[in-house]
Amino acid sequence: MILSEIRSRKKVFIIRNIIFDVDGTLWDTTEVVAKAWNKAISEVGGTAAVVSAAVLKKEFGKTMKVIADDLFYDADEKTKDLLMEKCCEYEHKALEENTDNLLFADVVETIKKLSEKYRLFIVSNCQVGYIELFMKKAGVEPFIKDWECFGNTGKVKGDSIKLLVERNNLTDAVYVGDTQGDYEATQIAQIPFIFAKYGFGHVENCEREISGIKELLDL
Repeated sequence: MILSEIRSRKKVFIIRNIIFDVDGTLWDTTEVVAKAWNKAISEVGGTAAVVSAAVLKKEFGKTMKVIADDLFYDADEKTKDLLMEKCCEYEHKALEENTDNLLFADVVETIKKLSEKYRLFIVSNCQVGYIELFMKKAGVEPFIKDWECFGNTGKVKGDSIKLLVERNNLTDAVYVGDTQGDYEATQIAQIPFIFAKYGFGHVENCEREISGIKELLDL
C-alpha cells in the first residue's frame, strides 16, 4: 500500500483512513432542504422562523438539537421536537425526489480513486438515514466502509468520530470537514484535520486545507 504523510509542526501522520463530513464537504443540499423545512414549518406552526439556504449553511454541522434551538428559539421544547421531526421527514423525501446534481465537483471520481489506497468513512451530525441517502444518491456505497451520525449516537461529532475510530480500530485516520465545529471535533477525537475551504464555514489557523476535494489525491 502507498502511504500518505500529512506533516504538522510537531508530527508526521501516516494516513491509511479518511473520514469525511457530508454537508459542505461532499455536497450542498441547502436550497432543497430550505424549501422542505419551510413546508414543514408552515404545517406545524408554533414558530415565526423562515429558513433559507444561507441560514442553513450557518447551521449545518451542528447537532440537530442545537439547530432546533437556533432556528426555533420562539417555540417550546415539544414543538421544537415536532418541527425537527417533520423537517427531517420532508427533507428526506425532497432529497430522494431531487434529480439535480448537488455534489461538489469531482466528489465521486475522487472517492473512487481514494478508495484504491485508503479506507473511507463518514461521520456527520445528521439524522438517521441521511448518510445512507447521500451514498445512494451519489452512488458511492461500495467505497464507504462505515459511517456514524448524531441520530444514532446522540453525541457531539467528536464523540461520534471516536466511536467510529474505536469500532474500526483506526490508529491512522484524518477527518475532512468544512467548519470550525468539525475542527473542534477532531480535537476531541485526537486525529488530524483537513479543512475543505470551499464549504460552508471558516476555520482559524488551520494547517492543512484544500480548495477542492480532488486536491486530496495529491496532498
